Amino acid sequence: MTDGQREKIVVIGAGAFGTALAAVIAQAGRAGVTLLGRDVSLMADLRADGVHDAALPGIELPDSLLYSAEPDVLADATIVLFVMPSQAQADAAQQYGPYLAHDAVVVTCAKGIDRASGRLLTTVLEEELPHHPVAVLSGPGFAADIARGLPTAMSVAAADIAVAERLAQAISGPTFRLYASADRIGVQLGGALKNVLAIACGIVEGAGLGDSARAALIARGLAEMSRLIVAEGGEADTVRGLSGLGDLVLTATSHQSRNLRFGISLGRGEPLDVTRGGLVEGAFAASVAARLAERLSIDMPVTEAVAAIIDGRLDVKAATEQLMTRPITTE
Repeated sequence: MTDGQREKIVVIGAGAFGTALAAVIAQAGRAGVTLLGRDVSLMADLRADGVHDAALPGIELPDSLLYSAEPDVLADATIVLFVMPSQAQADAAQQYGPYLAHDAVVVTCAKGIDRASGRLLTTVLEEELPHHPVAVLSGPGFAADIARGLPTAMSVAAADIAVAERLAQAISGPTFRLYASADRIGVQLGGALKNVLAIACGIVEGAGLGDSARAALIARGLAEMSRLIVAEGGEADTVRGLSGLGDLVLTATSHQSRNLRFGISLGRGEPLDVTRGGLVEGAFAASVAARLAERLSIDMPVTEAVAAIIDGRLDVKAATEQLMTRPITTE
């Protein structure tokens, strides 16, 4: 089945991003788009009112969008989007896997790395769902912008480029465009590391270190991202695409970004709110990426500094001095 109009799509996860993705796919005129959430009362309210006040206040959702709290709706879904935090993806696969149709394509839409194992989310899902192709959707797009129908472009990557192209056709619409890729490693690491670098840029802003420092961080952060992607078997060029540079520029410069705001608080020396950090993907990814870099002997000083600041092993002043006194080398 390659005709996007004939796909049945289920989006699991009724938070802001999941609701926005379900909405924009339904807005494109796709038949049979269902948002699947765990909260029975929330799904009933969405069905009645068509507005998700908690996640997307003031945004009317398409009349054609369906809502359910029953995993049985997965039985005939051809494409299933997993839109929950990165650390919840494995549990979601265990919960919903038994309901999936045998030929369903699974798409992870989280931007992170599994904290316990340091593995990419596609690897985690493939272990839990060995009979399903697993793809990843990532790139620059805030939930509210997507749901409002503002122009947005992102990447979708699968091991088989034909699967990625099928997903791009099925999910894209007039205001939401997906570009197909076969580099799942690069797309995922770009999505995870840009959150870490956005925290770094927030620290720069909160500490009043200036826009020049932010620009330097973005440039050197991209170099770190590229080194890790290549070391893990991905493609260096991916870092220059939507899931790398595109997402980093958005997340590192807009105050809609929770990662940037979290970094600003760190830069101001405000007490670290652990529960708030739990909502920030970069707070998890920093330490995982730093461990990966150490294991692979990859030089990632910005990532390592962010991890040390979050863990309380380094303050902002010391981290800045450490970065600025590194040996001078060629770019």
